[in-house]
Amino acid sequence: MGYILFQVTLLAYILATAAYMVYFWTQRNDIRTAARGIMIASGLLHTLYIIVRYFEAGHTPLTNHHETISFFAWSVTWGYLSFHWRYNVRNFGSFVSPVVTILMLIATFSSREIIPLPPALKSAWLPVHASIAIMANGFLALAFCGGIMYLLQERELKKKRFGLFYTRLPSLDALDNLNNHCLAVGFPLLTLGIITGSIWAKQAWGTYWQWDPKETWSLITWLLYAGLLHQRFTVGWRGRRAAIMTIIGFLAAMFTLWGVTYLLGGAHSYVG
Repeated sequence: MGYILFQVTLLAYILATAAYMVYFWTQRNDIRTAARGIMIASGLLHTLYIIVRYFEAGHTPLTNHHETISFFAWSVTWGYLSFHWRYNVRNFGSFVSPVVTILMLIATFSSREIIPLPPALKSAWLPVHASIAIMANGFLALAFCGGIMYLLQERELKKKRFGLFYTRLPSLDALDNLNNHCLAVGFPLLTLGIITGSIWAKQAWGTYWQWDPKETWSLITWLLYAGLLHQRFTVGWRGRRAAIMTIIGFLAAMFTLWGVTYLLGGAHSYVG
């Protein structure tokens, strides 16, 4: 049942992405409403899939590549929907939905095999640490999308030839505020993820920090975002520099999630 439900969820995301792309070109409000409805339905189906996967696996489904990427996509979806209900950012869904669909496609081609948990993962800290860390990535992904939108809009303005993006994207101030709001949620979650991971490490390995490659890159990612926020609040960094730093920070977060696992190994390599 879980496999079929996942495929239905993937199809729903693809339909949502297609609807958002049509809306981006046509700017028809009825298509935007339909796209939003399909995205909400996709998120609900995805939630049901995670619940079913939990009962199939017998533990929190955050222990292999398929489950991690699936939960990442789920986090981006509900992070986007939570912001959409609070902030009206035009065509944000046209940039977020393809990211979600790409993540789901990656999860589709990842092994869905359920294997017994390693001893280090048999802990109540698993759902706490893993879910917080991945949800942090979800909001950082939203900031990444906002950064891309900012650079595209700024390019249109600098060229003074107003084309496709100028009439469809929000103002630079609105996009900069979106970036700030996403970081205001993502960075505390990232911090809390590192803290809970350290507590779990103490319980599992007897030390809060052992400079494992994933721990090290998590710290590097945290420092990048901490530096960005520090510059925003003390020096007044806004606009292009903030957008670029947001993109760089997200790339570091993705290297922490994927690159470290496959290239550097370490105690967290079981995630692969």
